[in-house]
Amino acid sequence: MAVQDTNTIGTRRPPNADDIRAQLERIVTSPEFPTVGRGAAFLTYIVEETICGRANRLKGYSIALEIFRRGENFSQDDPVVRIEAGRLRRALERYYLVAGQTDSIRIDIPKGGYIPVFTWNCPGSIHREVIDKPDISEIRSLARASWWSGTARTLGLFAGLAVFFGFTAYWTLPYDAVTGTSPTARLQPDKPTVLVAPFVNLGDGPQSHSYAIGLTEQLLTTLPRFKEIKVFEIETSRSLLPQIDVAEVRERFAAQYLLAGGVRVAGDRLRASVRLLDTRDGAILWSQSYDHDLRSGDLFTIQTDVANRVAASVAQPYGIIAQAEVGRPPPDDLGTYKCALDFYEYRIHLSVERHGAVRNCLEQAVERSPAYSTARAMLSMIYLDEERYKFNPTTEGPPPIERALQAARQAIQVEPDNTRAQQALMMALFFDRQLAEATHVGEHAIAMNPNDTEVLGEFGTRIAIAGQWQRGAELLDQAIALNPRGGGFYRGMRGLASYMLGDTVNAVLQIKRSDMQKFPLFHGVAAIIYAEAGMTVEAGRAAAVFKTMRPDFLPNFVSEMTSRNMRDADLNRLVEGLRKAGMTIGDDERAFAYASEPP
Repeated sequence: MAVQDTNTIGTRRPPNADDIRAQLERIVTSPEFPTVGRGAAFLTYIVEETICGRANRLKGYSIALEIFRRGENFSQDDPVVRIEAGRLRRALERYYLVAGQTDSIRIDIPKGGYIPVFTWNCPGSIHREVIDKPDISEIRSLARASWWSGTARTLGLFAGLAVFFGFTAYWTLPYDAVTGTSPTARLQPDKPTVLVAPFVNLGDGPQSHSYAIGLTEQLLTTLPRFKEIKVFEIETSRSLLPQIDVAEVRERFAAQYLLAGGVRVAGDRLRASVRLLDTRDGAILWSQSYDHDLRSGDLFTIQTDVANRVAASVAQPYGIIAQAEVGRPPPDDLGTYKCALDFYEYRIHLSVERHGAVRNCLEQAVERSPAYSTARAMLSMIYLDEERYKFNPTTEGPPPIERALQAARQAIQVEPDNTRAQQALMMALFFDRQLAEATHVGEHAIAMNPNDTEVLGEFGTRIAIAGQWQRGAELLDQAIALNPRGGGFYRGMRGLASYMLGDTVNAVLQIKRSDMQKFPLFHGVAAIIYAEAGMTVEAGRAAAVFKTMRPDFLPNFVSEMTSRNMRDADLNRLVEGLRKAGMTIGDDERAFAYASEPP
């Protein structure tokens, strides 16, 4: 076997044009390079311009015109080039971490500009024969293949070699050959990173082995749908041995969390045990076991069910990782991710006091990190709350609904598969009275990630108020089941849905479980439900609080509810409920017409 003589690299000639074009073709045709967007065209353009001696033309303006078809009135306020350049840098980093590890030439785009740099990668093409030192990468490859194939005899041999040479490589090659930085420094996250270790086969037969592999793969498909976290790609997980040490995860990959577990099959019973560890101290933050009867479903159904339940517990916006992150200091992104955590805390209580601070934080975060799609989506929802809840309205700039739509569309432009961005657009479209388009976007968001409780709860709320009370109630039930901690708003809305469906008992139960004392509309809904249940004292108390917190709502009741796409018949039902609770509306003649009609 042969290894690279690294001492000769510094004396090599720079890569020539043919070498660079061959490497460019290898990158853009690789399965590991994104095929969506204009990444390939962007990279090809800046590489060719540099090769042809026109690197001085590589400015944001020329790239916007040539690649993104912007007009000559393109302004630097348009972030498209900066955003796409950031995505391209990350795509190149991923490519060289996975498929391009042994490529001879490396193409990088240093931050601060768009001119690519071409260097010889390591290992390159100059070798010397070495008899007494095997090729580490080849041993690792054999070790990975041996474990994934499930052959017990070769597992022991190559696993031992992989562990030995893995630690040898770590201690002898602590710095990146091209950038001069350690893996830990290069992969510092701007949001929590999770590494999924291959699940351990705890059984004796081939079934356990197959289930362990299948569950690992399914988790690596399900978890990345949550854009509030980063999940290491499947190739990284496959390269690990089961039961990897938590300290190695922290030092080699700079991952903050390790998700690990095992699968045992005994007769017709399968048990999957899962745990989430904090790599800072090895503490187990969460653990759970899932039992299945193998006679009741096939492999795919079982592993999908377990993966969905794990993802909902660990990765959703109010899950285990989010709760753990609240106590962490802000990462190196100057608090951008902290803004996201504050947003979800605000969403639990929906208080006007938190709204203003979160809005300011997110506006600064978007300015600092224009490619952070999730922050743009959150800002869209914050702007929307200015309109629908009258929280901290501003007189500067466009109306809140226009700002909400713009921020949501920018979020989707940056990251089309971000469910938070889809949720934000769905909500803004609903309040812009574009009901059909909003419903379409909401259905698409749920299909993208059916375990996202924010999407489930918000879409359930929107379609319920628009008249689909039964389906809305079902979606709200799913959101509450997956996310009991963040279910305050959803429980309140579920109480209203029960009221509209004629289930007063459940309506009272849900509104009592919805502790949202700082949210004005909570008290209005509570007053209607308590009045319907004959709880006169509670209804009067809630009505008084509601009128104090939102004195403008009742005089404009019809316009407020019409802006929420409520049907005439449902509006009439609510008017009757308000009257039972001792509240009168003073909107317009149409409102009194509703109130006079029989329910």
